[in-house]
Amino acid sequence: MINGPVAPTASACLADRPLPLDAVRLTAGGMLGAWQHRNRTATLRHCIRQLESGGALPNMRRASGECDDPFTGFHFSDSDIYKVLEAIGWEAARSDIAEFGPFVDDTVALLRRAQREDGYLNSFFQTVEPDRVFADFRWGHELYCLGHLLQAGIAWARTLGRRDLLEIGLRFVDLVDERFGPGGERVVCGHPEIETALVELHRLTGDGRHLALAQEFIDRRGHRSVGEDRFGYHYFQDHEPVRQVTDATGHAVRQLYLAAGAADVACEIGEAEVARATERIWSSAFREKQYITGGLGSRHRDEAFGDPFELPPDRAYAETCASIAGFHLSWRLLLATGRSTYADEMERALVNAIAESTSLDGEHFFYSNPLQLRTRRDGEHEQAPSRRVGWYDCACCPPNLARLVSSLQHYIASTAADEAGRLRLHLLADAEIDLARAGVGTGLLRIRTEYPWQAGAVLDFDEPFGGVVEVRMPGWADEAMILIDGSPAAPRRSPEGYLVVDGRDAPVRSIVLDAAMPVRVRDPHPHLDASRGTVAVTRGPVVYCLEQADLPAGVELEDVIVDPDAVPCVADPIVDLDGWRAPSLRARGRVRRRAGEPYPVRAASTPAGESFDTVLVPYALWGNREPGAMRVWLPVL
Repeated sequence: MINGPVAPTASACLADRPLPLDAVRLTAGGMLGAWQHRNRTATLRHCIRQLESGGALPNMRRASGECDDPFTGFHFSDSDIYKVLEAIGWEAARSDIAEFGPFVDDTVALLRRAQREDGYLNSFFQTVEPDRVFADFRWGHELYCLGHLLQAGIAWARTLGRRDLLEIGLRFVDLVDERFGPGGERVVCGHPEIETALVELHRLTGDGRHLALAQEFIDRRGHRSVGEDRFGYHYFQDHEPVRQVTDATGHAVRQLYLAAGAADVACEIGEAEVARATERIWSSAFREKQYITGGLGSRHRDEAFGDPFELPPDRAYAETCASIAGFHLSWRLLLATGRSTYADEMERALVNAIAESTSLDGEHFFYSNPLQLRTRRDGEHEQAPSRRVGWYDCACCPPNLARLVSSLQHYIASTAADEAGRLRLHLLADAEIDLARAGVGTGLLRIRTEYPWQAGAVLDFDEPFGGVVEVRMPGWADEAMILIDGSPAAPRRSPEGYLVVDGRDAPVRSIVLDAAMPVRVRDPHPHLDASRGTVAVTRGPVVYCLEQADLPAGVELEDVIVDPDAVPCVADPIVDLDGWRAPSLRARGRVRRRAGEPYPVRAASTPAGESFDTVLVPYALWGNREPGAMRVWLPVL
């Protein structure tokens, strides 16, 4: 049995338990399986090349005394190395990684040479500011980098039993625990991340010191120990103790990583107060501060959450790492509560904001993910370009994507923590589940589906299944049609939002699921001022957008308006790739007459000219044909 990224202990307070990583195989014909294949054959190779050319590996050679070149890039570039190593570690559970072996061996050996005798490892502080080791917790990112080192070591220990990378992390943790653990110097890292890594380390090693250190960092938060800064204490989530927090605030990635770590601590120590705080943070982030695409964080200045419904589409920062962090938090709360609403939001982010961040060639990425790109732009922010690029000076997002995608099978299903033989399917995907490894039966469950592009799915058991299978009823669906062994059925819907098929009295061989997947035209929330007077179009969980590439010659995107009562209809896909043949939507638009002054009276902005045919494309796929303007929220007549 191979555990995945989240493997709670037997005593953890949970509703669900994740399946072993090797119990689920995503098949290449589905969206997620095809994505994993692209990640394996393109993204991982690309990341390895960029670690060299972007400076992360040369920086580490400076620390080992093998390179005299100037330090390159951000001071936390070590974390990019660790995330790529983690991604390959999880990939080892599903494919042959022999081609990556030399890179992994060489890099682990380099880290060992670079590590100080006392266990400290950080290429920036060892070579650029050696007198400031552990002197700048607000911005130094030393513990943040350690967190990613630990997660990489955990991946390799779990998939292949390889512990050399883990041992490097353990030496560093021992140093941190001795100096900053319970009873030590009361510091917190300005960028949370180590908390969830420490809990996972405890789950792997059984060493209670690691859980105690994670709890200590959670307890210290909110006492303003990071010191004053131009961004304020909210930016670092150091403004209020975690148990008292009511809103998601500050830097979005920091907030979500902290909440994920707090959720991990809460389930392991059984503290309801911390658990309730993480749910409050989640509700604030996902009910009032999330874009329709699953993007999180609306402010460019500090990569932060704004006020409730402060969600400007053209100024959306929506960092890729924030959507990934939100995905991780939702998974932990799903395991803790069993409620399907968390899986709904995992799906929203995965098939929209996270999928959109990577090009179809797997080698170009968005850092920021706006919901509108204007035709005429006045310059570009390095982290918010008008097209995907191969790498960034701050390169946190591409390797973060790689480590998530390489472990996607981990998030498909779980088992009930309090009842044997109960399987819950959260993310519908073309996949095979080994029921023996999952601990719920024997044989294989084969799931065949074109989801999220089409609604239907067929679940075939190669042996009669005498347990209970629960399938999430998506939040976007009104009802589902089900056949059990060829006969219509009306399974009950659980309070947590799952359709329950009980095979204990009559074992099941086949389940056929279907649901209407209509095109829906959606209004913005009344408080979402930046999108008032516009609509968004969705089909199932997929958000659509309008691209300049699909407009008639001479028409600028900003001049296009739509009729909200003319619902688009399903049309042909715009790409022909396995798993990604997403239908487009045929729509009608009109060009509004441009006014001759900046603030015309209402009559001057009425539509003019004939309507024209166009298509809307999945937000996840925009920008793969040619660069140009795009918008999700469309102005209406």
